[in-house]
Amino acid sequence: MRLTKFTDLALRSVMRLAVCADDEVLTTREVAEAMDVRHTHAAKAITRLQHLGVIEARRGRGGGLALTGFGRRASVGWLVRELEGEDEVVSCDDPPCPLRGACRLRRALREAQEAFYATLDPLTVADLVTSPTGPVLIALAGPPPQ
Repeated sequence: MRLTKFTDLALRSVMRLAVCADDEVLTTREVAEAMDVRHTHAAKAITRLQHLGVIEARRGRGGGLALTGFGRRASVGWLVRELEGEDEVVSCDDPPCPLRGACRLRRALREAQEAFYATLDPLTVADLVTSPTGPVLIALAGPPPQ
């Protein structure tokens, strides 16, 4: 199973926001720079995470991005399902596969996909940023301003 770059970026963005201090807010541009991606790519991921209720975005002076309480407790399995969609690993319909009626592969791949998600289900976003990951994410912000 391979995650899309979009899902990977969204997960890394959530992880970066999860290690922010209570009084720290980041902009989408700062998240993009920390993850070394284009601002437009980060903005799309941030928007999707906002719609899922994982991230809160505040506008104006003192505004920025913050992980919600729900986002911190969110299951990684749930989050990946939401970001990846419900598509199966293989498509047997486009073009129609001649083995469709008698194929065991499709079912085996679906079971493997569910096992993949089931492994991620007990993990929360907060779990992902425990040591040693958290300190590395904090370091991505660079040295504190002087």
